[in-house]
Order: sequence, then structure tokens, then C-alpha cells
Amino acid sequence: MALGMSEELLPVFVPIVVYWVASGIYHVLLSPKDEHRLFPKGEEEAQTSPPGVTGGEKGATVDAPSASLLQVAGQLAVAMLFMDGWEYFWHRWTHENKFLYKHVHAMHHLLIVPYAYGAQYIHPVDAFFGEIIGGFLSVFISGMSLRTTAVFFSLLTVKAVDDHCGQWFPHYNPIHRFMTNNTAFHTVHHQHQGMKHNYSVHFLSTWDLILGTYLPHSVEERKGGGYQIRTAKDD
Repeated sequence: MALGMSEELLPVFVPIVVYWVASGIYHVLLSPKDEHRLFPKGEEEAQTSPPGVTGGEKGATVDAPSASLLQVAGQLAVAMLFMDGWEYFWHRWTHENKFLYKHVHAMHHLLIVPYAYGAQYIHPVDAFFGEIIGGFLSVFISGMSLRTTAVFFSLLTVKAVDDHCGQWFPHYNPIHRFMTNNTAFHTVHHQHQGMKHNYSVHFLSTWDLILGTYLPHSVEERKGGGYQIRTAKDD
């Protein structure tokens, strides 16, 4: 038993709690601060459709014996690498297949200006094939325990929320400061000029760099406060 529930339930409920807590922090505590916005508030309200939450974080679990911290780190690394590859190719296919884009993935791209709790505004088919199956296979291949699975799914949840938060913290958010696959990277993908680029979803931008779908971009301070993103297509 952990957190008052059986270990089998941890990978199911912990990421859900993490999702709403992380989204709430961005939306309630941080979003009023205009100096961190990637888009002016008026543009955000004009281009963002009403929110909805469909699907959810991955629900696969695999029982495994206790592991050392080194083994856990290795399992997480294997799961992250597999999940990055799985999500890249699924995500790219939903853009290149006209039927899938029109009837499935276009729902998520109603978020031209992303916001934190819009991370799970996705079609059930996207959730099933991209997240649930990808998450189950990642856990199975890595051989992680139920507790490690809960940690892994929570990391995916926090990263997804951060990718869609629509804010930029270059100095004290380690994801924004040290990772190329960050809020700006994914926000570019949500813009019209970036929809055929930056398909990588979670931790790395490796597959975009290898397969030529990476769109170079920069984050600049916006006159009047906040930030703006410029891409190679803007020049």
C-alpha cells in the first residue's frame, strides 16, 4: 500500500492528480504574469477554443521486482527513449494521413495558442494509440515496477502540461533552459507554419533532427512585455 491505495492503482490515479495540480499551478498562479506569456492575452483568448479533456495518461502497468536506483534510472531511460520514438511516428502519421488528421488529430490543433490543461485536449483515438499503447509498451519493454510506472507516467504528465503552458521561464525552469524539446518547441508545432515540423512530443527532439522535420526557432522578448517565438520561416 502507498498513499492509502494499492500499488496497482498508483499508475492510474497519481498521474491524474499530477495533471490537475500542475495545470492549476500554471493556469491559476503563473498565467496572470504577462511577462512570461508567449502570446498576448488577447490573442490567447481569440484563438483558443473552449477547453475539454479527453482521454488521459497511460494506464498500463506491469508488476516487477524491486529495483535499485540505478536500475530504476535505466528503466526510465529505456521507457523514455521508446516512448519518444513511438509518439514521434504516431504523431507524424496523424499529420500526414489526411483522414487521421481531419477526424482525429485536428481536435488537438484547435489549440493554436496552447494552455496548460489543454495538454489532454485530444481525441480518444489519439489517446489510445499514441498514449495508452505507447505507454504500455514502454513499461513492458523497460520492465519497470508499478511504482516506477507511476513516476514515469507522472513525468510524462508534467512534461505535457509544461509543453502546452504557453509561458516561458528561461532562467529557472530547467525544461526551458536545458532541453530543446520544450514549450517553445511544441508551441511552434501548434502554429500554422510549424504544423509539419517538431513532431517530437516528450523529452527529446532527436527524431525531428534525424529526419529533417525540426524547425529552428528562437524566443525573443516582446515589446510591451512577455516573449514571442520566431522561426526560420519568419525570416
